[in-house]
Amino acid sequence: MRILIINPNTSELMTDKIRAVAEAAKRSDCHVTVVCPSRGPVTIESSYDEAYAISPTIDLVKEARTENYDAIILACFCEVGVEAAREISSIPILGLEEATLSIALLLGEKFGIMTEKRPRVAMKRRHVRRYGLLERLASVRPLELSVAELAADPEGTKAAGIALARRMVEEDGAEVIIMGCAAMAGYSEDLERELQVPVLDPLKVSLKVAEALVDMGLAHSRVGLYAPPTSKEFK
Repeated sequence: MRILIINPNTSELMTDKIRAVAEAAKRSDCHVTVVCPSRGPVTIESSYDEAYAISPTIDLVKEARTENYDAIILACFCEVGVEAAREISSIPILGLEEATLSIALLLGEKFGIMTEKRPRVAMKRRHVRRYGLLERLASVRPLELSVAELAADPEGTKAAGIALARRMVEEDGAEVIIMGCAAMAGYSEDLERELQVPVLDPLKVSLKVAEALVDMGLAHSRVGLYAPPTSKEFK
């Protein structure tokens, strides 16, 4: 089994971190390749960043179509380019958000999402509403740390995450915690040990879902939402 993981930002630090977490989480028969674009935002923290990251991310998806991968993961919680990538691919394409929300539904009545900064709270709530899951959302709370800070300071991020997640459990009624940024990859076990509730690392969850889809021979439907785009000339 071969899975490609694309970090849609250009941060080599985050790409290396994603690679380390994926290597530790994957099955022994799964080969993982982790790459990032050579152009685009160094971190993704706004709708503008997301829009700017889509084109180079899709370019990597197109290049991968000749490499015989069994699945592709776009390792950003904002689902950068996922729908477009599915339109041009016949193998499973996963973003981090939808896969993790789907698993959270199996583990508790209400889930809470930690995000990086306050402006992203509204976007996370909008995404949950788009999936029709607002009734299952306990809260979205910000760590008030940048993506770069989340990746560069594991111990500080874990301490802040434990304090924030505890409030989400005790005050908001969250039964499951989602770490809503790929920069938090690798931190879930420490948080879960402290909080005694399921804490989902979206990178690990998405990798395991991808492995399962490949095992079952399943991929997204291509007759409706993800139908291939009409051939045309682009200028």
